[in-house]
Amino acid sequence: MSFDRSPALESQPTTYRRSDDPEYRDDPEFSRFSESLSEQLFSLTSKIGRLSQQINLLGTKRDTERVRERVHDLLEETRDGFKEVGEGVKKLGAWEDLSASQKYTQQKLSREFQASGTEFQSIQRLAIEKERASATAARTALDSNDPSAPYSDSPSKQQSQLQEQDQLRLASQDEVDFQDSLIVERESEIRNIEQSVGELNELFRDVAHIVHEQGAQLDTIDGNVQNVATDTRHADLELRSASRYQKNARGKACCLLVILAIVLVIIVLAVVMG
Repeated sequence: MSFDRSPALESQPTTYRRSDDPEYRDDPEFSRFSESLSEQLFSLTSKIGRLSQQINLLGTKRDTERVRERVHDLLEETRDGFKEVGEGVKKLGAWEDLSASQKYTQQKLSREFQASGTEFQSIQRLAIEKERASATAARTALDSNDPSAPYSDSPSKQQSQLQEQDQLRLASQDEVDFQDSLIVERESEIRNIEQSVGELNELFRDVAHIVHEQGAQLDTIDGNVQNVATDTRHADLELRSASRYQKNARGKACCLLVILAIVLVIIVLAVVMG
């Protein structure tokens, strides 16, 4: 680039440089934004791994309220993270005037977000299943201890029910209320997860549409690259052929010059001797 063009380039707006100057390829804002999204996706992947470990503890002997709190917190954090990154991926998908490498980065992040989102949705559904099973079992156990339950016609069963009611009277009503509040809390958590699944499904559909469009663009770019490669090979063959032709032409020219020189020498000698 000539230094004489510097004042003219400095007076041009940045948008002109990116769109009209083929030598200008760098876009620091795109690089910073894509790197930030990549780091956020890595963080989400790490949270998904921890969340999967905690959800696998639900319904086992290691299932505690602390485990359920961690599951709840990780679900909330990961859910909010996906919403934020999803909006970023949509913004990146609308970025204009990108080079081939930037378009590759654009699609790569979109596909990684889509893959991580699919994994998170599967984990959320597993959490719903385990929470629902736990709530159902707890509700059944609580209802089976209900003193207002009807008596059975069988004398043995009536005796068993009387014993259960006696044991229930010995239990603290506060404990019963506490268990009931836990069941209500789990049922509320199930509804929240189900709502989140629906919200994220819409976001993932938008990103899937973007990935589809980017794939079509990359197919076009790949086709153009292949065409350029083919044209380059043809041009190389033509250059090699032209080079050989030029070498042959130089050889013939040298032979003609030698013959002309010999003829000149003969003519000169003939004139001198004559």
